[in-house]
Amino acid sequence: MNILANINELRAQIASWRRAGKKIAFVPTMGNLHQGHLQLVDVAKRRADKVIVSIFVNPMQFGQNEDLANYPRTMADDIAGLTAHNADALFSPTPQLIYPRGLDAQTFVEVPLLGDLHCGANRPGHFRGVSTIVCKLFNLVQPDIACFGKKDFQQLAIIRQMVIDLSLPIEILGVATERAADGLALSSRNGYLTTEQRAKAPALYQILQQLKTAITNGNHDYRTLEQQAKVQLTAAGFVPDYVNISNQHSLALATTTGEPKVILAAARLGTTRLIDNLEL
Repeated sequence: MNILANINELRAQIASWRRAGKKIAFVPTMGNLHQGHLQLVDVAKRRADKVIVSIFVNPMQFGQNEDLANYPRTMADDIAGLTAHNADALFSPTPQLIYPRGLDAQTFVEVPLLGDLHCGANRPGHFRGVSTIVCKLFNLVQPDIACFGKKDFQQLAIIRQMVIDLSLPIEILGVATERAADGLALSSRNGYLTTEQRAKAPALYQILQQLKTAITNGNHDYRTLEQQAKVQLTAAGFVPDYVNISNQHSLALATTTGEPKVILAAARLGTTRLIDNLEL
């Protein structure tokens, strides 16, 4: 695997692949890779000739009271995992390379409406940071395909809309959430959980499954179902941020029975914020 440290090296590698007529897939990450990330690499390998992965802990998407300084950085293990899964190149820039004038002077990209809901309501500026870095990485890598996990369902929807709005010639692939044997969605933040919290964490997915079953069985009182799920989460030891039954495309709260829906949820165990979703 070719490890690229700067933009000139990245562009030279991409140009070489383009001259050879290769189809390029891209997997952007913040590192601390787990099986969910590596599954994205596997999917990308099946869909393209060359796969490039980025590792960049993006300061623009972290709020003032969030865990940027303590975000786990495991580069040696990440390189070993990517090598084992046959990634072709790794781009691992520094913040100074990505934001040479600093965050306050950086041009930004923002997707309105979609970015203001759900996690966006509780994490102001987060999705501006996500869309800005993804757009910048897309411009640097210029892939044919980019792969994202469905665990971050709102993020995926925002990136899809950004690609449409900015007319970027990139196919966005959403890849199914990888889960532990007990159902907990794999996440870098799971490493923050204590042993006791980790034992409680699968209840989030279980409660979403119960909610999905209720809707499938004909209960369409969505707002009451959401409140009941939050009560269940609280009883299970969580502090819920939200449980929202929403339209899959607009992400607005679902109101009719015919629209495609997704259940979106975020809740805290101690200081760790977990998110999950289930499509209907």
